[in-house]
Amino acid sequence: MSPAFGAMEVEHYSKGVLLEPFVHQVGGHSCVLRFNDKTICKPLIQREHQFYETLPTEMRKFTPQYEGVVSVSFEEDEDGNLCLIAYPLNGDHDNLENLDNSDCEPKNKLLRWTNKKTMLLENEKISKEWVRQHRKEEKIKSHKLEEEFEWLKKSEVLYYTVEKKGSVSSQFKHHNPWSMKCHQQQLQRMKENAKHRNQYKFILLENLTSRYEVPCVLDLKMGTRQHGDDASEEKKANQIRKCQQSTSAVIGVRVCGMQVYQAGTGQLMFMNKYHGRKLSVQGFKEALYQFFHNGKYLRRELFESVIKKLTELKSVLEKQESYRFYSSSLLIIYDGKERQEVAVDSDPEDLEDLSEESSDESAGAYAYKPTASTVDVRMIDFAHTTCKYYGEDSVVHEGQDTGYVFGLQNLIDIIKEIRDESSE
Repeated sequence: MSPAFGAMEVEHYSKGVLLEPFVHQVGGHSCVLRFNDKTICKPLIQREHQFYETLPTEMRKFTPQYEGVVSVSFEEDEDGNLCLIAYPLNGDHDNLENLDNSDCEPKNKLLRWTNKKTMLLENEKISKEWVRQHRKEEKIKSHKLEEEFEWLKKSEVLYYTVEKKGSVSSQFKHHNPWSMKCHQQQLQRMKENAKHRNQYKFILLENLTSRYEVPCVLDLKMGTRQHGDDASEEKKANQIRKCQQSTSAVIGVRVCGMQVYQAGTGQLMFMNKYHGRKLSVQGFKEALYQFFHNGKYLRRELFESVIKKLTELKSVLEKQESYRFYSSSLLIIYDGKERQEVAVDSDPEDLEDLSEESSDESAGAYAYKPTASTVDVRMIDFAHTTCKYYGEDSVVHEGQDTGYVFGLQNLIDIIKEIRDESSE
């Protein structure tokens, strides 16, 4: 067990980074944590680690950037509150010097890698006060989370009202129930294993949501098969059943999680994997429509970019010999921040792209003009990925991952249907 908070506080925080829940995690069961604004981390699984280190060049633009490995442990105070701390692996600070830690300030509970205590805080009194305040906040959060988890058990689609004060992005913190659930489960597992182990390796990955003010995230489980070659008979049967009872078997893709900002009501909508498994093909299409709809209008300007990137990814995967991406997910991300209003009687060039769908009659002399929106499409979660280059694998596959490619093509077709139907 690592030392409790107290005398060791400055020493430990001067060398490590306090990890927080990554609030934009909408699917999966592995705990994803926030390292800093541009970097997240998750428990290291050897197969996934191997994938990132041997990733084909043409696939890199469709996966998060891999940024290394850290050692993670936790501190427990006298009240039993746990916090996860990331340290340089094997005391090697040099390999992490290239990480962007510009946002690592003590007030944010994030610190640069350093052995010098003076880099933590100049005033030790302030440090102790911060620790006391942090403990108090964590106790309050813990009580609220228990209530949220009870709610989570009863509902698979949730709506949270975002407070009006402050920016929309600042209100995201601690709203996402799925990330809170995964974080709590990770802490519990580490606590139970504390007597035997309190050092875990985590991989550092690019935070794909960092460029967006209000990230809207869709997590899709891809492929017609989810179990890995090394799965037990029980696991295999369980995964086959999930596929057969969901859209995975029919169209090779199902909803694993969703987070959408509803500009019309100022709410965040969350859909979890349990709801995604129950959807029919028509229900899947309706969920996709909902993902691209902000409560006021359909974000039609996003379609062409999404279709283009999905088509490019499909082309890349069709050329990958032997790869199988079992249980892998695909993320689609865009910014839910509402567009800027422009006056209807302003410069005609400002309005040439204005569509009927994006106009708002209640705005009077104002209307919404579609702006250039960035959409990201990335593959994630490679714990069960295999290919012929993994020498220890007993099964070697030939050709492309037809189940994944099948799912991509159906996804492209359904998005095109939504696009075409919305323009009629």
